[in-house]
Amino acid sequence: MIEQFTHFFSILINLISSPTNIIILFVASFLGIIFGAMPGLTATLGVALLTALTYSLGADTALLGLLGMYVGAIYGGSYPAILINIPGTPAAAATAMDGYPLTQKGLAGKALGLTTTASFIGTIIGLLFLVTLSPLIASLALQFTSWEFFLLALLGIILSGSLTSPDLVVKGWIAGLIGLLLATIGRDALQFFPRYTFDVPELDSGLEIVPVLIGAFGIPQVIRALTNTHHVKPPIFTGSILPELKSITRNIKHIFRSATIGVGVGAVPGVGEDIAGWVSYSTAKKTSSKAQQAEFGKGSETAIVSSETANNACVGGALIPLLTLGIPGSPPAAMLLGALLLHGITPGPSIEIDHPNFLLEVTAIMVLASFAMWANGLLLAKQVIKVLQLPTALFIPVVGVLCILGAYALNLNMFSLYLMIPIGIVAFLLGEMKFPISPMVIGLVLGGMADESLRRALLLSEGSFMPIFERPVALLLVLVMTVFILAQFSWFKRLFSFEGKK
Repeated sequence: MIEQFTHFFSILINLISSPTNIIILFVASFLGIIFGAMPGLTATLGVALLTALTYSLGADTALLGLLGMYVGAIYGGSYPAILINIPGTPAAAATAMDGYPLTQKGLAGKALGLTTTASFIGTIIGLLFLVTLSPLIASLALQFTSWEFFLLALLGIILSGSLTSPDLVVKGWIAGLIGLLLATIGRDALQFFPRYTFDVPELDSGLEIVPVLIGAFGIPQVIRALTNTHHVKPPIFTGSILPELKSITRNIKHIFRSATIGVGVGAVPGVGEDIAGWVSYSTAKKTSSKAQQAEFGKGSETAIVSSETANNACVGGALIPLLTLGIPGSPPAAMLLGALLLHGITPGPSIEIDHPNFLLEVTAIMVLASFAMWANGLLLAKQVIKVLQLPTALFIPVVGVLCILGAYALNLNMFSLYLMIPIGIVAFLLGEMKFPISPMVIGLVLGGMADESLRRALLLSEGSFMPIFERPVALLLVLVMTVFILAQFSWFKRLFSFEGKK
């Protein structure tokens, strides 16, 4: 453990010693905050666009920019949530519940100060879990066979569909299956046989993740923004942005509990920072006194601290399965996975063998990104209101152009545009029908691993599924998936009293 900390601090000092690294981190964090503060945009889209721009850069430099953008965008969504009651990102939706009421009371500065500090603390705590739990999970994952990897990928899709669907859970599962179908396009990895290519040479290598993700998350946002003419006038900024120390200390138990919730939710594949914020918000309300509960929805400090700590701690939690198992814990982490693969880094159980000290390097970058986010947040709080005053009709077309450039710049291939636009339109139509997009993305990202692992396992077992029931971990994964599926039926809920007594 001491040796690990020594390596960590040496990596940290090495990063700090380079002015270029510091500039990249601060600029990326700055752009992430601005990007997250623009209503309708997401951290996923920000990471996706930056991924295309870092294609020609080295892996280390790209990682600095991508992680800085990720952390900054998750935090930046709280600005419009507090100031104009429109979450800049889904992760800030719970923050708007009590942030905007504080703004109406003339305490916008206090709300932004609490948000900035809570986001910083949440990110740091999430990183502590990342650096302590990742080596343990990675060592356990080395014992996995093809059966476990197939079931793990399938579990991630089922969990994502179950927890992110705004309507029927089955719609989330269908979206995940659509992603699995998209992942089978191209020549298979074992026998190199073409599948669903329709004699199109560009499809032989499968679907490029970056154009698909830009289309799935970017195009629907552009369409919705252009069809929505409603514009809310931002309020006048008031109040100091420096949080009172006593406000933090009296909410210390909520901070640590919310950070734990954020890490736990982030570690579940495909769920995301928005779910972490809502779960923490609900938990904080249930565990507060009746007097404190009455303040929720009216400008509660506890509510703001809880939701912001959780959604930022979720960043570290989402990186745990991403780096150790190759399974993203949230949509932005899914985009980060695509970026890592683009730069020749394959996350998974062998990450420490292929890239020694990579986990410590990521942690060190995230620590610096957290400081950059905190510093930028305090500096930008009063100025960001000017960005929010821009009409939607002005900046959304710019985002549309960036989507096109981002998809094309990846490999300078027009086919990426032909791929991005129809997938974006399909994603928009699915969203209008209340189908969640996250499971589809998770299905696409995990589909390759699920397909290859299942076929390899069946080849080794000569077509038999019996090894699943002979391996404890595989059997446990099957039981967890079975419970999640059966839990959607009313008779199963009544049987185990999941609905509770009325």
